[in-house]
This record gives sequence, structure tokens and C-alpha cells, in this order.
Amino acid sequence: MKNLKYIIYSLLTMFLVVTSCQEDDADFGEVVAPSNIQITVDIVGADANNPNGDGSGVVNFTTTATNAISYQYVYNGSRTSAPNGEQSYNFANLGLNTYSVTVIAFGTGGASTSETIDVDVLSLYEPPADLITMLTADSSRTWRIKSETGSHFGLGPVGGGFNEWYQASAEEKAGVGMYDDRYIFNVDGTFTHITNSTNDDGGVNTDGTVFGREVLIDELNGTGGPGTANGADIENYPYSDYTAQWSLSAPGGVETLSLSGIAFLGYYIGGDHTYKIEMRSANEMSVRSTDGNGEFDWGFILTSEEGGNVVDYELVWSDEFNTDGAPDAANWTYDLGAGGWGNGEVQTYTSNAENVIVEGGVLKITAKADGSGGYTSARIKSQGLQQFTYGKIEISAKLPSAEGTWPALWMLGSNFPTVGWPQSGEMDIMEQTGWDKGTTLGTCHWFDNGTNANASYGETTAVANASTEFHLYSIEWDETSIKISLDEVPYMTLANNPDLPFNADFFFIMNIAMGGTLGGTINPAFTEDTMEVDYIRVYQ
Repeated sequence: MKNLKYIIYSLLTMFLVVTSCQEDDADFGEVVAPSNIQITVDIVGADANNPNGDGSGVVNFTTTATNAISYQYVYNGSRTSAPNGEQSYNFANLGLNTYSVTVIAFGTGGASTSETIDVDVLSLYEPPADLITMLTADSSRTWRIKSETGSHFGLGPVGGGFNEWYQASAEEKAGVGMYDDRYIFNVDGTFTHITNSTNDDGGVNTDGTVFGREVLIDELNGTGGPGTANGADIENYPYSDYTAQWSLSAPGGVETLSLSGIAFLGYYIGGDHTYKIEMRSANEMSVRSTDGNGEFDWGFILTSEEGGNVVDYELVWSDEFNTDGAPDAANWTYDLGAGGWGNGEVQTYTSNAENVIVEGGVLKITAKADGSGGYTSARIKSQGLQQFTYGKIEISAKLPSAEGTWPALWMLGSNFPTVGWPQSGEMDIMEQTGWDKGTTLGTCHWFDNGTNANASYGETTAVANASTEFHLYSIEWDETSIKISLDEVPYMTLANNPDLPFNADFFFIMNIAMGGTLGGTINPAFTEDTMEVDYIRVYQ
């Protein structure tokens, strides 16, 4: 929607912060207080029919003033520095509410002028229960930067790929003041950042340390020392534990976590401390935030501390698809050729870059019309390279939308070359038919010795925006059960037992078929379509 902007002009009486005798301080030069404050209030989604916004609760403020050199915003008792005069707030109280925000403009010599504005904002967003549970364990939950995995911290272009330009390797930033911090989310909306502060025997506080861009020196106003400069970074900046507020919204349909005041996660970047949730599971979330200069998006992977009411897993293998080019040969090989693959499919599988490539932080498998009535695609597999017995597997993927495409993320028993199918067993984490792009299928196949026949069990569930948004397709698998989920919501469960083939190593397969049993009729106008995979992770 078009945003509605309100311009408030106020010519305020100037006042001076001066020394005795009303003379300017020679150390600062002329003392000049800002004047003519102009505040632009941009209520996201507001228009003539919705003057209070689209219900997201997000408001962007921009302030200018004559002779101002910096600005601060004060809301709900928290003060936030905004050197360029820009600040965003996520007003999360449900319904139509009035909020008061004060802007302070600073001039030379510390002279300042302030103005307070009231804004009426509509918030209709009510966070899903599973998001609240994930974040707080319905009481209180502690999180940390997941330093043991690659790309736990990095940066990329604003709105671009997650950590596209730089990804920290595992434990790369040990000793700079990041990894020992803890972030506590309480269900009452309070947020506590533990910076590893301690008290000595005399009760005197000893600051913990934090890590961030050099702007933190001015914006955090710590008193324990300067920290260590390393390029544009400040390492081990002394800073005490503090408490702030957290809130959730979904501007543009993207789940977003906002922290009040100067509260931050991982690495201080300035800005409005708003983090878009790129992906989340029971024990992990990937978030990104734009820095205060609007230069970069910074990404963080956080994991929960042991505890809460959610089962804890340890990551044992993953492919984050962060290196451009062919899929990592240590993880993936190919099925090649045509022949229907037992399902009447019509594609020919290749290893060509036009059909399979890692690019921009994602794996792309593309099915294409070859111009002569045929089709090419790709089918990659981890057979002989990465094979597992039991665990939780998560795959973040965006699916093709074209009629006739049959995408699949699945697993096959590693003994397939010797016993064949379905004796090897098959677990389909995600399949989608060529004619129904609003549904996903989770299915297990095996050979039933009792009936001496093929057997299978599966269920379906609705999936919205499967071709425009990444969703989490996952399976939890042990000796007692196999549970398939979409976005952490289980929809298929099969009881496992020693007579089934699901108690040995399985490998992964990712592919797009064309036509065939579940592909159906191919759109005559089809040219190409792609499945994107952001990552695959195995926990045990």
C-alpha cells in the first residue's frame, strides 16, 4: 500500500547550554541549539482508507532540524541514538493505540532542542503460538550465537542473500566478546542481555564485554573502557547486563523481532534493532538486520540453551550452499540420463550448470524445455558420501510453480544397490504434484514381508506460497517413529519397528521430475522452473 506521511513543523524557542557569564566555551566553539524541527511520520501501509496503517504496527520516523548534528529518539523510557535522524518502531499493542515519541536534536556544544509527537497506530498482528513457544518456551528461554556452525555471523547486501558477502567460519570470532553473551526472552515481553558481567567479592560490578561496529562507543555509552579497535570493529567493549523489551510483528508477511532501545543480538550494528526472522525451528533461528547506515544486512544464527520444553538436538552435518558453483563434491553426486525412472517421467537428468548450480547462497535445481519437445533437469544425491541413521533433518526450500513439475526432497536406504526398491525403504520428506501446488506430501515406502507386497503410508498438508517463500520441510526419525513436518507442524507419523527397513543408513536425494505419476500433464507453454534449497541440516 502507499504510505501516508505526516509532516510536522515546529519552530521552537532556542536555548543555550553555556558556561558562566553566558560565554561560549572555547573548547567547543560557538554553542548553537537546533531549531525548526521537522518530523516526518511514515505509518507503513497507511492510505486514505487506512490512515492508521495496515495493521503491522510499523512506523518510520525521519527528523531534520536546522543546525542539528545528531538526534535521539525517546519512547517508552528507552533512548535510541539516530545520527541521521531516522528511526523505526514496531508498536505491537493490539488495536488502535496512541503512542508518544520524543525527538531530541543536538547541536554544537551539546545544546539541544526537543519535540514530542503523538501517533495513532493500528496493530492487528497476533504472533502464532508456536513462535512464542519457540522464543520463550512459554516462560523464559535463553539463546546464544551458534558459534560452532559456519555462517553464524556475516553480512550481505540489503535485501540480498543471507550473509552473501561474508560468512564467519565456526568459532572464528572467539575472544571478541560475542560468544559468551546470552539473550533471555521472557513471555512477559522483557528481554535480558547477559554480557558475562560479574561482581567481585566487594559487590563491585565488573563489566562483561560486547562486540560491534565502532558506532557502539558513542551509542552504548559504556564506562568501563574503550575496547579494542580492529578496523571498523570494536572488540571486547566493556558493557554491563541490561534489560529491554521485545515484540513481534510481520510487515510484508515476514516475521520480525524488534528490541527496544539499544538492545541487540550478537554484534552491535546501530539502526533500529529490528531483526527479520529468515528461518526458525524448535531450537534455532536465523535473523537479519540492516545497520544504521543502511549499508549492509547483518545475519546471525542463534540456538537455544539446553532447557525449556523443546527436545534438544546437536547439529552433526549440514550443507548451507554458501559456495557458488557446482554442488560440493564431498556431499553430492548425480543420477544421470533418461528412461522414465520407473514413474513414466519424461526428463533427462544432467549435471550441467543450467540444471544444477549453487548461486547466491542457495542450491538451484532447474527443469528446462530443450526446444525440441524434451526436458532436462537434475537429481543430486548424497549416496556414498553423507548417510545417516536416525535424527532430525531440516530442509529449507522454495518450490517450482509450473504445471507438470514434480519436485522432491527425499531419502533412500543406503542398501538400495544390493536389495533394490522398495526393500531398501524410502522416506519422502517433501513431494509436490504437478497439478496441486498448494499441497505437500510426506510418505514412507517399504516392502511388507507379511503380505509379500509393496507398502506405503503417507499424508498431505496445505502449504501456502510454496513457490514464492521458503518453507521448512523436516523429518524426525528414530527407532520408534517417523514424523514428517511442515514449518515445524507435524502432519504424518508412522510407527517404526525392527521389521521395517527404517533402522539403517539412508542418503538424501533432491530433484525435479517432469510429468509421470505425480507430475501429470505438463503445461504446453513450459520453458523452465526452479527449486531453491537454502540449506539441509542433520541433527542427532
